[in-house]
Amino acid sequence: RCRITGVCFTRNPATGEPGLYGEFLVNAQGEDVVAGIRTPLPVKDMAVPFPDAYAQLVENASNLERHLSDMQDIEFTVQDGQLYILQTRNGKRTGAAALRVAVDLKNEGLVTQEEAVLMVEPRHLEQLMHPVFENPVGSHAYKSAVVAKGLPASPGAACGQIVFTAEAAERWKSEGKPVVLVRTETSPEDVGGMHAAVGIFTSRGGMTSHAAVVARGWGKPCVCGCEKLDVCQEGKTATVGKNTLVEGDWISLNGTTGEVLLGKQPTKKAELSDQLAEFMSWADAARRLGVMANCDTPKDAAIARANGAAGIGLVRTEHMFFSSAERIKAVRRMIAAEELDSRDESNEALADLKDFQKEDFKGIFRAMDGLEVTIRLLDPPLHEFLPKEGPELSSLCDDLLKSYHAKPAGQHMRAHKLLQRRLEGLNETNPMMGLRGCRLGIRHPDITAMQAAAIIEAAVECQAEGVAVYPSIMIPLVGFEEELVNQLRVVRDVAEKIFNDSNNSNRGSRIDIKVGTMIEVPRAALISAQLAQHCDFFSVGSNDLTQMTLGFSRDDAEAKFMSEYIKEGIIPHDPFDSLDVTGVGELIKLAVQRGRSTKPNLRIGICGEHGGDPESISFFNGADLDYVSCSPLRVPVARLAAAQAQIKARASLANDHCQD
Repeated sequence: RCRITGVCFTRNPATGEPGLYGEFLVNAQGEDVVAGIRTPLPVKDMAVPFPDAYAQLVENASNLERHLSDMQDIEFTVQDGQLYILQTRNGKRTGAAALRVAVDLKNEGLVTQEEAVLMVEPRHLEQLMHPVFENPVGSHAYKSAVVAKGLPASPGAACGQIVFTAEAAERWKSEGKPVVLVRTETSPEDVGGMHAAVGIFTSRGGMTSHAAVVARGWGKPCVCGCEKLDVCQEGKTATVGKNTLVEGDWISLNGTTGEVLLGKQPTKKAELSDQLAEFMSWADAARRLGVMANCDTPKDAAIARANGAAGIGLVRTEHMFFSSAERIKAVRRMIAAEELDSRDESNEALADLKDFQKEDFKGIFRAMDGLEVTIRLLDPPLHEFLPKEGPELSSLCDDLLKSYHAKPAGQHMRAHKLLQRRLEGLNETNPMMGLRGCRLGIRHPDITAMQAAAIIEAAVECQAEGVAVYPSIMIPLVGFEEELVNQLRVVRDVAEKIFNDSNNSNRGSRIDIKVGTMIEVPRAALISAQLAQHCDFFSVGSNDLTQMTLGFSRDDAEAKFMSEYIKEGIIPHDPFDSLDVTGVGELIKLAVQRGRSTKPNLRIGICGEHGGDPESISFFNGADLDYVSCSPLRVPVARLAAAQAQIKARASLANDHCQD
C-alpha cells in the first residue's frame, strides 16, 4: 500500500503539446512535489508501476479539459489505488503554448473560433515576436547573472559590448561588433548610434521616453529608468549596483522584464509557429478596428507589411534627418541659413534635404504598394537638431560658416557670433509648447513646401513606375483653424505646381492626396467640428494630448513623481503607458463626435504610443475610431487586442439585450 501525490498539466505548458505533463512522488505530501525537497518523477512514469491509477488520471484529465474547455493544471493524489482530484484550474502557459493550445482546442471542436481568439493574451504574442535568452528566465544560470532592474521599455533579449556614445556605437558596428548603447538618457542626436546598437540601456526616462519610443519603433530591446545605473560619459564607465563596467565589457538586456545581466548571455531568435497565421486570420475576422504601423524607413515598412499592417499611420519625417551624418549636416545648414536670412544657402540646403526625403518616401511607397501611407510634416523644434550650448555648438558654427562663401577674418568672427547667438536663441524654456509642428511651418513655410514637394514628387514618380500610391499628409500640433488652413494652402499650392509643371515628364499626372491633422492639443479636440471642414482624416497624437491635458511633462513626471502617484493610488497606472480614459479619453470621444458632426465619414485613428497598448485599444474600439497605428513589431499584438475588444463588446451588448 502506498500513497501517490502529484501535479500535472493536460498539455505541455511550455510548448502546448497534447498529453499529460507533470510530476509525482510516492509516499509524500502534495507540497513536497513543488517544494523541491525531493526529486519527483515524470508523471508518465506512473504508467508502469501504477497502471490503473495512471489510466484513471488520463481519463479524468481528459474529461476535465473537455468540460472546462481549456488546458488544466491538476493536483491529485492516489490512496489505496483510488484517484482523487484535489484541485484543477486553467494552467499558466508560455506564448508558444498559448497559441498551440488555442488552435488545437478549436480544431478539436472544444472551443469556437472567437473563444480561441480570447485564449491568447496579447503579451503571449509579444513573447513570440522577439529574441529570448537560451537560459530560461527562472533558471539559476539566468537569475545569478541579474544585477539590476529598470523599466521594460522595449521587449526582447539583447547581448553586446558596452559603448557610451552614438559615434562609438556606429564605429563598433562597422567593425562587426554587437554593442549596447549605455546612456544617462538619449536624445535625437543619438539616433544613429541607437540604430547601430542591439540594445539600449539608460538610467533615466520612462516607458514613453525618447529611448523607449525609438527602441520600440525599431524592435530593439531597451531598459530605461534603471536607478542602479550611474553613467560617467567622460570616463567611459558605468556603475551598476556594486559592479563597475568599462567600454567593451559584455552586458545583456531583457527588455521584456527590465532585467540587466552581466556578461555574454546567449540569445536565440523567436520561433514562429506555423499556426500563427491561422490564428491571426481568426483574429482579423473578428476585429473592427484597422491596424496600421508607425514607420520611418522602407525596412520598417516591409516589416510592418509582413506583420499584417493595413498601411502606415505615421511616418515621422524628422527621424529621417538623423539617419546619416550627411543628412544632419544638411539640416543644420538649413537652420543656420534660415536664422541668418541667407536665401541662397537656405534653398541649397532645402534642395539637399528634399532629395534625401524624396528617395526615402519612394522606398516607403514601394514597400507599401497598394496601401495607405500617412506622412507627418516636421514636428520637433529646430534646436533638437543642434548640439547643446558650449564648445560643440561653437565648433558647429565654424563648420557651417566655412561651408558658406569665404569671408575676411573680421567678418567671419562677426558672422560666427551672430550665428551662435541665433542658434542659442532657438533653445526654449518649454519646447514642448514652443516653436514646433505647424508653428514651425508657419514661421518657415519653405520647410513645409520642401517636405510637401518631396512627398508629392515621390508619389508621382512611383505611380509612373506602376506602384499604387495612397499618400496622406498630416499637419501636426494644430490648435487653431487658421493654422491648419495656412499649412494646407502651402501643401496644395505645391501640389498644383508639381502637377502642372511643364518640365515634369509626368506632367498631367494627378494623385489623390488626403490631408488631415493631428488631434494633440486639447483645443483641437474642442474645435474639431471646424477642423473637420478642411480634413479628410484626424489622427490622435495621444502622447502630446496626454501631456497637455494632464499638464505632465512626460519625462519629468516619470522621473520625479509618477511611481509615487501610482503607489499612493492617485492615478491607477502610468497614463503614457495606458490611456487616461476618464480625462484624455473624453477629449478623444469629443473629437470623434464633433468631427463627424461636420463630416460623418471622417476617418479617425490614433498614432501615439497607446496605439499598441491592449487596454487602450479596447477604449479606442468603443470610442468608434477607425484604426490604431503602432510600431511594426507590435502590429500582431494590436490586431489581437482589437479582435478581443470587439468580441467582448459584442458579448456585452448581447448580455445587455438579454437582461432587457
